[in-house]
Amino acid sequence: MSFQRLQNGHVRDSLGGKIDEYLDHRELPMYKDKPYNYSASSKTKPIYKRWRTIAGIALATVTLLYWLGSSNSTDSKPHAKPNKSGSWGWSNKKLGIDWNSRREEVKETFVYSWNGYEQYAWGFDQYRPLSKDGAQMNEQGKGLGWIIVDALDTMMIMNLTSQLSHAREWISTSLNYDQDYEVNTFETTIRMMGGLLSAHYLSNSFTDLANVKDDDKGAPGEDLYLEKATDLADRLMGAFDSPSGVPFASVNLQTSLGKGSHVDDGASSTAEASSLQLEFKYLAYLTGEKNYWEKAERVMEVIDDNGRQDGLLPIFIYPTTGTFMGENIRLGSRGDSYYEYLIKQYLQTEAEEPLYENMWSESLAGIRKHLITYSNTSHLTVLAERPSNLEGAISPKMDHLVCFMPGTIALATTGGVTVNEAKAAGKWNEQQESELRLARELTKTCYGMYKVMATGLAPEIAHFALSEPPHMESDGILESAELTDDPEAEWRKDYEIHHQDNHNLQRPETIETLFYMYRITGDEMYREWGWEIFQNFLKYSKADDNAGYTSLAHANEIPPIEKDNMESFWLAETLKYFYLLFSPPDFLPLTSVVFNTEAHIFPRFKLARGLQTGWERTPRDAQGVMQKAFKKSKTLIVQKPLQHETAPSSLPDEQKAGEGHVGLSG
Repeated sequence: MSFQRLQNGHVRDSLGGKIDEYLDHRELPMYKDKPYNYSASSKTKPIYKRWRTIAGIALATVTLLYWLGSSNSTDSKPHAKPNKSGSWGWSNKKLGIDWNSRREEVKETFVYSWNGYEQYAWGFDQYRPLSKDGAQMNEQGKGLGWIIVDALDTMMIMNLTSQLSHAREWISTSLNYDQDYEVNTFETTIRMMGGLLSAHYLSNSFTDLANVKDDDKGAPGEDLYLEKATDLADRLMGAFDSPSGVPFASVNLQTSLGKGSHVDDGASSTAEASSLQLEFKYLAYLTGEKNYWEKAERVMEVIDDNGRQDGLLPIFIYPTTGTFMGENIRLGSRGDSYYEYLIKQYLQTEAEEPLYENMWSESLAGIRKHLITYSNTSHLTVLAERPSNLEGAISPKMDHLVCFMPGTIALATTGGVTVNEAKAAGKWNEQQESELRLARELTKTCYGMYKVMATGLAPEIAHFALSEPPHMESDGILESAELTDDPEAEWRKDYEIHHQDNHNLQRPETIETLFYMYRITGDEMYREWGWEIFQNFLKYSKADDNAGYTSLAHANEIPPIEKDNMESFWLAETLKYFYLLFSPPDFLPLTSVVFNTEAHIFPRFKLARGLQTGWERTPRDAQGVMQKAFKKSKTLIVQKPLQHETAPSSLPDEQKAGEGHVGLSG
């Protein structure tokens, strides 16, 4: 499709310039890969080739035999037979879909994006594909590897050896974290430290993935990724040196001095403080250094000892006191990954820390009690917000960031095995059935965020028309309407997309959920939804001249107005989850790995090397209220407060407002 290219600052009547000025000053929610063939298992010649020379066969017979041959070819596995545990039994309702070919298209899109960055902005932390230039996060220093390190494991799983070799060379010769510069503690941990640890894991455990000789055992650079991750972690540790143990929002890489946020009265975002644990725990497991584990886990104890009702937390917490600021409760920006990391900490240590599963279950029950409601006409399931407190008015607002949640619910419901496996093992009950149904309905709502837009690409935020008073899930589950293609369909009226919220920043959360939903349920519908969304990215966000893909300032009009930025999480998360969605289900199985909130891949492991859960929960009553009479006797270890001052964030304007995944990306 050809249309006049519109971008910020270059639009008739200065519309783009006005939008760009608005976005730059508005606080946006943020968030937040050698040959390796899992699928080829048969060399059987397709049936249709055996019959090609037989004359007189009817066209219908030829078509049928062709389909039968495709189902037995090495390039498609939608009809895979059950494995040894009798698990898969997938079925492909749409005949002849070659998911391997579609996966290759995702790889080609990654290469196109990477080549643009490599050509026009190599070594820079930010990339503008329309301007064809880049910028550093630290204007006085060298690049910190935001895009390069974030994309390492995607290149590995995609078997992109030459691209990986170039990235690894830059890390070896140019990446130096000894810079007098303040970074966001959370973003740096999940993207940079997480990216390095994931690269270390994959390069050591999957030697057929994009094999680079310098990674080989005994090679001089064998431990490059781990060494860089450890150096970075040691610099980040100063963020935890607060009076409460809750990390400061930012930290100076050279001095390791933690700094309170320059906004929000110095409070840290709850999600940011509680989404460092997977990374520091895995590093502790690799190195045997308990300090990483203990500092990160201490945060969870301080948070939980606040005894918040029904496991639902306000979105700000003070590092100085370990207590919450305000009563704004949501699973969007600044709240989201706290809940994600509860269940993932439980899975990371192979279910050996059951208190995290307990915390997850409590929070999910609280979400269903207080936040799950339905749109007025079509009864779409909405995960809403409580801006004042749990007894206050409900806000019918869903950040796109919330769309991580249905996939996480599905993962928690089975622990990573398929529904068929869980049922065969006798580990399925009405509660799990109910939670999976919720996951399905929320996924549908998130898919609708794409379908309702002119470009088919979701807005940053959606609002919903609710009944008055709102119908909550506790009032009874409602059946949702079908999301038909009819442009006048009633379901579309339940979505209220505000003009200032219709930008698309290449976010991964819905694709992440589609990946989990397909892996858990085996339902091909989720792949088909993902393919539809992927095609819309190709159609509306591709930059010219092999420059990559860009965010959109306005995604609800055609042609869209482009925003000149390619997020690092486009490479690290969005394209990675597309690739995994279209991959065979036994590629990086969910029973073996856990993904951090930036889609970096860590192994599951058993507690070892003296690592253990270092705290116990204070008992709660049936209503989830903490029983202070039973509160364990302990003295809060108050460290001598470091001289910390508010300081400007190291993130772009768009990232300052949110919890991980804007601006810098991810």
